[in-house]
Amino acid sequence: MTRSAQKIRTVAGIINSIETMEGDGFIVRRPFPKSAFADFDPFLLLDEMGPIDLGPGQATGAPAHPHRGFETVTYLLAGRMEHKDSRGHSGILGPGDVQWMTAGAGVVHSEMPEQEFARQGGRLHGFQLWVNLPKRDKMIPPHYQDIPAEKISTVQSADGLATVKIIAGEAFGARAVIATRTPILYLHFTLRPGAKVLQPAPPEYNALAYLIDGEGEFGADKKQASDGQMVLFSQDGDEIAIAAAPDAQAPLNLLLIAGAPLNEPIARYGPFVMNTEEEIEQAMNDFRSGRMGQIEF
Repeated sequence: MTRSAQKIRTVAGIINSIETMEGDGFIVRRPFPKSAFADFDPFLLLDEMGPIDLGPGQATGAPAHPHRGFETVTYLLAGRMEHKDSRGHSGILGPGDVQWMTAGAGVVHSEMPEQEFARQGGRLHGFQLWVNLPKRDKMIPPHYQDIPAEKISTVQSADGLATVKIIAGEAFGARAVIATRTPILYLHFTLRPGAKVLQPAPPEYNALAYLIDGEGEFGADKKQASDGQMVLFSQDGDEIAIAAAPDAQAPLNLLLIAGAPLNEPIARYGPFVMNTEEEIEQAMNDFRSGRMGQIEF
């Protein structure tokens, strides 16, 4: 079968990030949610932390807080973060590591700078993606997939101009080691000048690209986007086209994220995402009464 232009998705829109404050006072760039653009089923939030160079004692994080009804995916490019939770789980994230936390029925956790990193300072850069859970999975027991950088599939294109780290899904004939509750692509592409990528994505998937740095061309209509912008793709094809200009001064670095929409009602209040307002009230009561536990170590 020959590839036709009709198979390549067009661009539905380009959205600028906003800067907002999280946790103990660290700034993130957030393409969504915001007033002009909320949920992108099944995705709820995307935050970019940094890149920022921190002096000794300057690093901050997110102290103990609850979650219920969705998943958080933390992907660190630089720095070191420490995780603890009310189920007794703990771990350290370093450069290139991923933590896929399925909050399910509820957990209290903290995400703070690792002690030595906090003491010495250094460069911090990373992402957090929130993925909604289907109704059937919202009250499953919390669990984690902690994936060190060396276990994340990293593949080059045949011409050597593009590299992809496969956090979820598959690309260039390789598959991620992470298992997801709903079908998802989460790919970190680096395109050298002149690189072109055609990434398969089922037409029913909602799909976006978030530009970490550089600029490029997207979709069948070759729309331009740059650092900090999010490209939304129409559901009018089964391939996503990305290109870096031959005369680009630096590589194009981006996240390509896509997933099958749940098409279910969403009730949302801060760290709780359920299907009804009554379920949100129950989540708040369960947290306040201590039924989600507390961090005791």
